[in-house]
Amino acid sequence: MIRKTIAKEIKEIVRDGRFKIAALIVSVLLLIAVIIGYVQYRSTQEQYAAAKTHERNIWLDQGNKNPHSAAHYGTYAFKPKYPLSLLDQGVDKYTGVSIYLEAHKRNEAAYSPAADQTGLARFGDLTPDFILLFILPLLIVLLGYNAFTKERENGTYVLAQSQGMPNWKLTLGKWAGTLVPIATILTVLFLIAGILLANLTDYGPFEWTSLFAVYGVYLIYYMIFTNLVLFVSAISKNSGISLVSGLALWILACFAAPKAASSIADKKYPYPTRQEFATNVLGDKKKGLDGHDPFSKEAKVLEQNLLQEYGVDSVVQLPFNFDSYIMQKGEEHDAAVYFKHYDHLRQQVNKQHDTYHSLAVVSPFLPTRFLSMALAHTDYQTHWAFADAAEKYRIDMQAALNGDMTKNSRTGDWDYPADPSFWASIPEFDFEPSTLASTLKRNTGNLGILGIWLLVSSIFLFISPKNQMK
Repeated sequence: MIRKTIAKEIKEIVRDGRFKIAALIVSVLLLIAVIIGYVQYRSTQEQYAAAKTHERNIWLDQGNKNPHSAAHYGTYAFKPKYPLSLLDQGVDKYTGVSIYLEAHKRNEAAYSPAADQTGLARFGDLTPDFILLFILPLLIVLLGYNAFTKERENGTYVLAQSQGMPNWKLTLGKWAGTLVPIATILTVLFLIAGILLANLTDYGPFEWTSLFAVYGVYLIYYMIFTNLVLFVSAISKNSGISLVSGLALWILACFAAPKAASSIADKKYPYPTRQEFATNVLGDKKKGLDGHDPFSKEAKVLEQNLLQEYGVDSVVQLPFNFDSYIMQKGEEHDAAVYFKHYDHLRQQVNKQHDTYHSLAVVSPFLPTRFLSMALAHTDYQTHWAFADAAEKYRIDMQAALNGDMTKNSRTGDWDYPADPSFWASIPEFDFEPSTLASTLKRNTGNLGILGIWLLVSSIFLFISPKNQMK
């Protein structure tokens, strides 16, 4: 009986000209979006590999050079592009792709793709995540808004009851009949994306398990939307009211709730402005040791302590280069200051995310969005991890450069050149994102909320027809 109901619903949907047109449009848009994303992904990866190799070669080919000059010359840390960003670009468009690593200063990621776009970008991009998050739920509304109302309007529900069909079987049949077309589109899309990514070589760590995890998240998302749309249809008096209610549900869930959550989080835990942040950092840096000012109060205290420790009368008599030693101490002070203020930013981000998560109960869109970005490694957590890894690399690099000058030259010897082979001793920057297991563990709250949405919406759906379809 359930199979017949499912077959009936699918047959009616397929025969419906509106579905054919909508499904064709959505499928074409998805295919175009995947192809565009695939081309952009390959292009970005080629640029990333070329820039990384070019910058490393420049670093290795410095020749005879003073280590501190090399520290000021610096290098770049480039953010990798990961395969599943083909499906969800997340925040990568806005966060920048490279960080300049130099002495005495922590820089932010620069050269975001959004900065290179024209004013037309305000109308949005055709990306798979946009279609998956916004368009397919709308298609569910169009498919399921009259699932129950048409039975009342056509008088066929009484006929189904006379044949002894239980309400739950009718509901399950309509649920599966509405979901199957959406699940088919989703499955085909992910298979195409998986085949494209699996056939790439040297373009990032693609894993089928991560792709299946993203697929599972979206499938649950569509199950929830199917439950909600059919519930609205079950309690509505006619198809017109059901359609308007379904569209209102889609607008609230996909647009209003995320915007409201973002506004509440930003207002409750605001970021400092760029000017405030720079002023606070500069103020704290002035309170400590300046590696380029050997006559400051802090430098004189350090100098006296060293002279007393080594039992000498002048820094020239120290068994190491005091100039580079004090510069390293200044680097350590600056690094601590940057850590303090960037940690404050991180805390604000975490508080904003906690606020988002607490509001995720008002819309299944929010946990789905968070999980999709996290699994694709395009979320803020991955970007912060990259920025932290780049800063750690910068600190270690500065310590190695200042350390070489401290050990191998004497105070006042600013002409000391490091051996060209020394540059190769500093390893190349490398960043690895979190594993699938750790990503899922970090997002257990979002998984739990999505599961609650699925459970509660299913309960409402399978209870409502029993009460409303008599």
